[in-house]
Amino acid sequence: MRIGGLASGMDIDKIVGDLMKVERAPIDKLKQKKQLLEWQRDAYRDMNRLLDALDKHIFDGVMRQSTFLQKKVTSSNENIVTATSTPSASNQTVEISNITQLATAARWTSGEIKNKNKSDGAVDVNASLASQFDGVPTTLSFQVTRPGSTTPETVSISIDPNTDTLNTLINKLNSNATLGVRAFYDEHTKKMVITKNETGEGSSIEIKAGQVFLQDQLEFQVETGKNFLQRDAGTGQNAKFTINGLETERPSNTFTINGMTYTLKNTHTGTVTISSTTNTDAIFNSIKSFVDKYNETIDEINKKLKETRYRDYQPLTDEQREQLTEKQAEKWEEKARSGILRGDSILSNALSSMRQALYRKVEAASKGFQQLAQIGITTTANYLEGGKLIIDEAKLKQKIEENPEAVYRLFSNNGEGANKGIVLQLRDEIKKTIKSIEDKAGNTLKTVNQYIIGKNILDIDTRISEAEDRLKRVEDRYWKQFSAMEKAVQRANSQSMYLMNAFGGGMQ
Repeated sequence: MRIGGLASGMDIDKIVGDLMKVERAPIDKLKQKKQLLEWQRDAYRDMNRLLDALDKHIFDGVMRQSTFLQKKVTSSNENIVTATSTPSASNQTVEISNITQLATAARWTSGEIKNKNKSDGAVDVNASLASQFDGVPTTLSFQVTRPGSTTPETVSISIDPNTDTLNTLINKLNSNATLGVRAFYDEHTKKMVITKNETGEGSSIEIKAGQVFLQDQLEFQVETGKNFLQRDAGTGQNAKFTINGLETERPSNTFTINGMTYTLKNTHTGTVTISSTTNTDAIFNSIKSFVDKYNETIDEINKKLKETRYRDYQPLTDEQREQLTEKQAEKWEEKARSGILRGDSILSNALSSMRQALYRKVEAASKGFQQLAQIGITTTANYLEGGKLIIDEAKLKQKIEENPEAVYRLFSNNGEGANKGIVLQLRDEIKKTIKSIEDKAGNTLKTVNQYIIGKNILDIDTRISEAEDRLKRVEDRYWKQFSAMEKAVQRANSQSMYLMNAFGGGMQ
């Protein structure tokens, strides 16, 4: 701890502090320069996030062919038939009539199941099988034939009679994908129901092991070598209907023909008309979403390029910040950060290249669909808006209805040079800009010595460190000088006291 001024009566600490403020001024300027570089780096990265969001929006929207092939499907009676269309399916009108039966799943119901060890026969679904039934096997084995197939598959289910319950047995049946059933036990009727997951004719489940248990204990009617679930059986059936005059059937109520997926909901003697058309509104909305995102992006970039630079507002030093309130410091910093990218060449070039990409002619596209202007998308006449796009809704919808595939090729044709779709060219320019910004301002994955601003910050850090060391030496020198002065003053004071005492003593 340094204490000065005891001999001289001077505030040495304040004097040295004032001297050091002058000495520290170059360091404060370096720190302000570093802060400006950090703000510039962050502002660049914000622009990259903006461009990356636009790039992803293009990739997930107008770049995908499925965006331009969306279909709108209508049914004259949705209570009877509904349908959806794949993007690749052609527009079509289909008549479905005479739905005489819907597809159903095979279902089998047991007789009344009784606990052999209780007089009332009450079954506890959570008690072990061995405590309630006789002759519980360790394995149930089945041969399963799916609807429409003639090749059986073997299924084996292991049972531990002492730990497995009726509930766990049912869970094992339900969880076996090859067996493909939904089973449950109804405590009210004391019966077990097993239903095939798949609808349609031809469902077969034959018992190969555990026949006695299923027949005598779980009350299913079993015939060796035959479909073992016979008691109160509900056999599966196919859906039967007429489509465009052709009588046909399907094992499921949902089926696909020529890219159209139909779902039969009820039987019906009349005719239901299903129509598939281009979903103009959905395609239009996808294009509008791209235009809105593009306009939003260039608007933000233009704001940064035109933002006012307040050069009188430099980053606050620590001492200056202490003298301001939090709100005052926030307002000061807002002005100090303003215009950090004003007139930036990287962003200016990016806007120019992006506009050129959108104005280009796509040679591989169909005639009348080779430029955005031909489908109703043009640049605003107000030059102050920086090249924003505007849409002629009526014209764009007309072009979509006329040829959605041609609109897709204009946007995303996979070619080279003049044959490349405009949004693919736009993405190329976006990626170039992102790369240029990363070279200058880096990203979260790069270290500070891997980009230009980072290297400049490192250089300033080195200069600050060297200046701080020099400052410490200067401060030590000042204190040594004032300490020497204090010692000299103290000696002078001592000599003065001695002389005063000496003269005073001689007069007495």
